[in-house]
Amino acid sequence: MIIKILLTIVFLAVMVGVGVYSRKQANSVDGFVLGGRSVGPWLTAFAYGTSYFSAVVFVGYAGQFGWKYGLSSTWIGVGNAVIGSLLAWLVLGRRTKLMTQHIESRTMPDFFGTRFASQGLRVTASVIAFVFLIPYTAGVYKGISTLFEMGFGIPYEYCVVIMAILTAVYVILGGYKATAMNDFVQGVIMLFGIVVVIMAVLNTQGGLAAAVDKLAALPADNAHPSTLNAHPFASWFGPDPWGLLGVVILTSLGTWGLPQMVGKFYSITDESAIRRGTIISTVFAFIVAGGCYFLGGFARLYPPQMVDGRMLFDSIVPSMLVTLPDVIIALVVLLVLSASMSTLASLVLTSSSTMTLDLIYRDKKSLPGEVQEGSIDDEVAEKIERRKVVVMRVLIVFFIVISLMIALNPPTFIAQLMGISWGALAGAFLAPFMLGLYWRGVTTAAVWACFVWGVGLTVVNMLLGNPINPINCGAIAMMGGFPVTWLVSLVTPKLDRTLVSKIFECYQ
Repeated sequence: MIIKILLTIVFLAVMVGVGVYSRKQANSVDGFVLGGRSVGPWLTAFAYGTSYFSAVVFVGYAGQFGWKYGLSSTWIGVGNAVIGSLLAWLVLGRRTKLMTQHIESRTMPDFFGTRFASQGLRVTASVIAFVFLIPYTAGVYKGISTLFEMGFGIPYEYCVVIMAILTAVYVILGGYKATAMNDFVQGVIMLFGIVVVIMAVLNTQGGLAAAVDKLAALPADNAHPSTLNAHPFASWFGPDPWGLLGVVILTSLGTWGLPQMVGKFYSITDESAIRRGTIISTVFAFIVAGGCYFLGGFARLYPPQMVDGRMLFDSIVPSMLVTLPDVIIALVVLLVLSASMSTLASLVLTSSSTMTLDLIYRDKKSLPGEVQEGSIDDEVAEKIERRKVVVMRVLIVFFIVISLMIALNPPTFIAQLMGISWGALAGAFLAPFMLGLYWRGVTTAAVWACFVWGVGLTVVNMLLGNPINPINCGAIAMMGGFPVTWLVSLVTPKLDRTLVSKIFECYQ
């Protein structure tokens, strides 16, 4: 226990120390939200990866999908690396950096408002982002606190509150630069930690071969072994390949439409840094995500707790770890702390900046080359910038408190919380954002239609009691956004050609 406590105190002291160190760079809006658009490839790649993978993945997804799909759940991690990291950087990285810098966009809602010449889109997108980032944040709190409770024996409620306070401190102090620097430290811990944890868990099962043999002997649910294909939980594609594909789509393609993920491309220094960041981010995802889901693939060897006849999938990974040596458990706690605090920091910073810049202070911007009417002097502008940063810091506290209230009484499993959040956000934002970077023909009406599609499908499904599994519903919302945006763009009025040409000048 002394080892666990000492390691955790050192870790948390470093996190807060980085926030104090970075506070001077967080006095302006660009400094607080984007790190001055001068964050290098290593920090950006690790910030992307650590924001991607949190306790939601390590505790919630790894346990639930490892139980459902066995070793084939490793494909989810592979999809996260190839689609969620490699292709995301290749397809979105350069174009996002150039266009958002060209139109002076600081947030995704700001991008929609300027790119499609609609303040209504900007406001609506900011509300969608704020509302649907809350359940994801609550899921992260729940995951980290479940494991923290196992490692330290501290009641769940206390764990949630402690994590919320500590995350708020270093984000409020240092903004995005502090978050990115801490993400790098946390990413190193995650890389080392996941390798050690996998080796330790497999060792308790007698090694990799013995663990796979035990999985191979298990039949699929609700069926006699003689009626099944051999070894469903130790096979390449598991007992339900189509269900597995839905999870891969949600968790991999979803990152392309999440404000806290795409925002990382806004802040990177230049195009050469994007090329290096692509490689670093992909390798990181292969190790961390691949390792998490590979570990979860052995979930059937650790039956979950039962409450009122229901399996608590979120208890599976903690049950894997509870018998490990104290030093390993301390490392696991740091691993999940690292993964989760980085994600929490990214979420609260995204939410507060979106509400401040796109809802409270909606500056009317001019396009590059145009003169801003009614310009103000530098002293007044500096005061307004400082006021915006103060408002963002206050909203960080507000957002954390709301998420905390949900986390203290979570309505469902971690995986479902994430499915609802990612389904609505990526269902609404992914298609119009990506197509808006490449295709001049996307119309304002098409963006509105995709917003209605993504949020509407997710909310209606939730109100009807989830007749479609939230994971599959999220995947449908994301993929369906592309035909919705394309078809509506074909039949609705186009944006002014001069306006669009000025926006796309950044690629020439």
